[in-house]
Amino acid sequence: MMALTLWQPWASLVSVGAKRVETRSWSVDYRGSLAIHASANADQLHLALVEPYRSALVAGGLDPARLPLGCVVATCFLSAVLPVDSGLPALSAQEVAFGDYSAGRYAWFLAELRRLLMPISAAGRQRLWRWDRGGYRAPHRHR
Repeated sequence: MMALTLWQPWASLVSVGAKRVETRSWSVDYRGSLAIHASANADQLHLALVEPYRSALVAGGLDPARLPLGCVVATCFLSAVLPVDSGLPALSAQEVAFGDYSAGRYAWFLAELRRLLMPISAAGRQRLWRWDRGGYRAPHRHR
């Protein structure tokens, strides 16, 4: 399964369904199952304690002061990648607050979000990378 590493609190926001669009400076042709990995980097973790991050995490059943680091926290399906200046569908104010929609960036649309009940420790990487967790199988996607 392919994986994408996000810093916290964004990885956990994806895991609870509060963030369904990830913004990146680069595009990718890949569409399919995707593991969401929380980076071990805690540089932005303080944002989990301020609004609107805190409320979204609490609503999702997470303690903003205890977000996991260095592990896969969710799986999803990467359904589309669009330039942000191409006329994106309407986004909620919360979604806009959780991303960087400046010109030249790309919106990655995440569907079928599933939080893992127990995060799985893993070393992350930059860009898309292959996560091979022995015995783990992503939910089958019906087409």
